[in-house]
Amino acid sequence: MISLGLAEAAAHAEEINRHFAVSGAAFTSGPPPAHFVVRERLVWEGADLDGDGQADIANPTGQAPRQIDAYGEGRFHASRDGGEREHEGVDYVATPGQTVEAPISGYIAKIGYAYPDDTSLRYVEIDNPALHLTARVLYVDPKVQVGDTVAVGHPIGQAHSLQQRYPLGITDHIHLEIADRRGRKLDAETLIVARTETDRMAAD
Repeated sequence: MISLGLAEAAAHAEEINRHFAVSGAAFTSGPPPAHFVVRERLVWEGADLDGDGQADIANPTGQAPRQIDAYGEGRFHASRDGGEREHEGVDYVATPGQTVEAPISGYIAKIGYAYPDDTSLRYVEIDNPALHLTARVLYVDPKVQVGDTVAVGHPIGQAHSLQQRYPLGITDHIHLEIADRRGRKLDAETLIVARTETDRMAAD
């Protein structure tokens, strides 16, 4: 009887082993593991000017400054009018119709025309008394009114197309001027810095 029990136990164990062997084969017979690709993207970070741990400046379009085109380039103090003057802002590339965000918090102090002879291109000016800064955003169709309060990074309007004004093929952009309490213009690229983020994504 004992030997018969041992034989049955051995047979049972062998059956269990066969079951797991089959199950293991089934478990590993699916599709191969997904392959991943690494993609990099630029993220724009504004300076924390008041030390509260939050950004006080924002990129109004989320895109890079304008590079050289038929009308020059968009960096701060780039040459204009054959060297007669300097560019007093930074041009951030924009897609016409895209949302433009407030570069600083504050209240809407002015809404006006970018050029005296052109009522199609407008600007929005934001004043922040706490930071002693003023930001003027040109080439925006405003969705705010004078006296409104806005938070940094919140929508203030939509980007204009500049192709009619500059028919040789300018890069569409938003012109951003930031000034301190004395009216001195500041280089926005020193206040809004790009860093690279890496995303790991499954390949198709």
